Amino acid sequence: MPAGEGKTMISYTEALSRLMAGASPITETETVPLLYSTGRILAEDVGSPVAVPAWDNSQMDGYAVRFAEATKGVVLPVSQRIPAGSVGEALKPGTVARIFTGAPVPEGADAVVPQEETEVTPEGVRFVASAREGAWIRRRGSDVAQGTVIASRGTRLTPAVIGVIASVGRAYVTVYRRLRVGVFFSGDELVQPGEPLPPGGIYNSNRYMLRSLLLTLGCEAYDLGSIPDSFEATKAALERAAETTDVILSTGGMSVGEEDHIKPAVESLGALDVWRVRVKPGKPLAFGHVKNVPFIGIPGNPVAAFVIFLMMARPFLLRRMGSNDIEVQPQLVRADFDWLKPGDREEFLRVRRNPEGGLDRYPNQNSQVLSSCAWGDGLVDVPAGEPVKKGDVVRYYPFCRFFA
Repeated sequence: MPAGEGKTMISYTEALSRLMAGASPITETETVPLLYSTGRILAEDVGSPVAVPAWDNSQMDGYAVRFAEATKGVVLPVSQRIPAGSVGEALKPGTVARIFTGAPVPEGADAVVPQEETEVTPEGVRFVASAREGAWIRRRGSDVAQGTVIASRGTRLTPAVIGVIASVGRAYVTVYRRLRVGVFFSGDELVQPGEPLPPGGIYNSNRYMLRSLLLTLGCEAYDLGSIPDSFEATKAALERAAETTDVILSTGGMSVGEEDHIKPAVESLGALDVWRVRVKPGKPLAFGHVKNVPFIGIPGNPVAAFVIFLMMARPFLLRRMGSNDIEVQPQLVRADFDWLKPGDREEFLRVRRNPEGGLDRYPNQNSQVLSSCAWGDGLVDVPAGEPVKKGDVVRYYPFCRFFA
């Protein structure tokens, strides 16, 4: 009997460790325009061939001066005008240069005086206050030093990271190719949205939810749709997926009833280990391979599918994508609710921040109630057997960090 199929349950931490042990990063890369690289994972270290800024420049509209000359009450003539994009001449002693934000500070100047601290007179510029050495000058390389690594391999290309790379003049980056994830859904009862709902049918919310989660993560989602409850159809779907994808993901059908065919179908093409994880929602979890392609089977209940994807499938997929940023660190936040009857499994409760800075709990925590995930903005991790009382500090995982 494969490990995990008996009555023994394993902890969430152990299950995640086993899962991650099978997550080998892909190695294929491609070079793409930086302009269209949002969400991709860097496959190279990006160094800076230049300093940013490339020269000392003015942080304000004002006057470039020798600070020892620009003392309170002194009037100095304007010898030149330096707009952004121009390079001025060396500053003549006893004069100032009219300068604008971003313009290079001329040789000889060692401070900038904002125009708000001056008065323009027919003879020149009078200083309301004395200049300070180095004031309002952005120094060369103060943002990025020439030759430094500004983004490491494994970094997700967020708007801020892309902006920094653009600031050093890079127009293309080498990234890992997108991870191809085949996803299908088992059950004759599943009906697609837009179709009439027959007696006994349910709309396939998992298909829409999981596809959206995969796309948000940056994967290519190969949607194989709903698979009829038959061994032959399930095996054929798995074979198709193994030919074109890097990971196969399914929901439902992991039991051992007469209409549950995923386990025998996977085992006919590879191997499968079914675990009973001490976590709620989402006790059943399966991991194996189909023709050497990793397979993850997650629960069919929609809340369980959502939670298990975030807490277990997501880190597995991110590691396979080549990402360094895999873990979401919980925040310590005050619970403004009671949870006084804990079970023997670690629980992930759907919660939402309230205006007072605490957390409210969705009233119905049943694993069928997907509206709890739409209402909530995060999860609270409640250890097995531990109650939560109002005012307790709990571990809170905000959804925004999973989707960043």
